[in-house]
Formats: sequence, structure tokens, C-alpha cells
Amino acid sequence: MRVLVLYAHPVETSFHAALHARVVAALKAAGHEVDDCDLYAEGFNPVLSREERLNYHNTAVNRAPVQPYVDRLLAAEALVLCFPVWCFGLPAILKGWFDRVLMPGVAFDISDPADVKPALTHLKKIAAFTTYGRPRWMALFMGDPPRKVITRYLRALTGGTRVDYHAYYHMNVATPESLRRHLDRVDALMRRF
Repeated sequence: MRVLVLYAHPVETSFHAALHARVVAALKAAGHEVDDCDLYAEGFNPVLSREERLNYHNTAVNRAPVQPYVDRLLAAEALVLCFPVWCFGLPAILKGWFDRVLMPGVAFDISDPADVKPALTHLKKIAAFTTYGRPRWMALFMGDPPRKVITRYLRALTGGTRVDYHAYYHMNVATPESLRRHLDRVDALMRRF
């Protein structure tokens, strides 16, 4: 499959960089065609401008500022996201990608506002790999917004494609051995993707 990998972490020596590298390598080893979109390395601007917001519902012009990213999304058959959870939310750069790219005419059809329809029905698989600094119970206590955005919103935009969400909790007390085991698990999951 053609897989778009969205990666959102600014530090090349981070655990997330190793996680991202493992995802990409395993997907390629499994024979997938990978479009590796490193939002920080590409200098993606997450800010939705005034003009973009004014043109948001105008499907004739709304995608122009982010056309290359729209093209990459529409060419994909699967989507894999690699990002850390910060302050119980998506990194700003990834949230900005959602705001600017998942728009009317791309991610959903609002020609009838009373009956919005999904438009990412070409995506057959979605997976997310993320890390939390805090334990799972704290994420649950906070309502785990990132999990909901990824598993519910993306599923709605695809018309029901299954979304697998793989989180490593409590990075603050991780050990080298537990991180190695997690990377091995990620590798196995992506080789079967």
C-alpha cells in the first residue's frame, strides 16, 4: 500500500525519532510504499491564516495554501501517525496539519450541511504511535483527548475505517529495556500492517 506517515517531533535524538525510524523501516520492509512526512523537518506552518479561515468552506480555493499536503493525503491508501502527547493534546504542528489539511472538499463533504459525509474513504488503514509522559490513569482522568481525536474523528472522516492507537504511557519512568520492547512491538505491528 501507499502509506503516508505523519511524524511530529522536533528532536532528532528523541525516543520518538527512534520510534518514527522503526515505523518507516518496518513498513518498507513489509513492501509498502512510504511517503514519510516529517512536519518539523519540512517546516510545515501549523497556523491557519485569516484568509484560509475565510476561504475554509470554499472548496474551489481552500486547498491552495496546502495543496502539496492535500495531494499526499489523497494519494495515500493508509495513514500512520507518530507523535508525542504534550499537555494531553496533539503537538501544535500536528493539530495545525489537521486544521489546515482536513478541510471541506478534502476530508469531508459539507455540500449539505445537515448531512456531512466523509471524504477520506480511500484510507483503508490508520494507525497511531504515541507516547505520554504520565500514566494511563492520568490520561483517562483527563479524558484522553488525543486518543479521541485520532480514533473517533479520523474514523468518522473515513466512513468507518478501523483506527489502531498504540500508546506508550509514563515515559517519565521508562527504562531502556521497556523502550526496547516497545520498539520491537512497533516493528512487529508495522511489518503486519
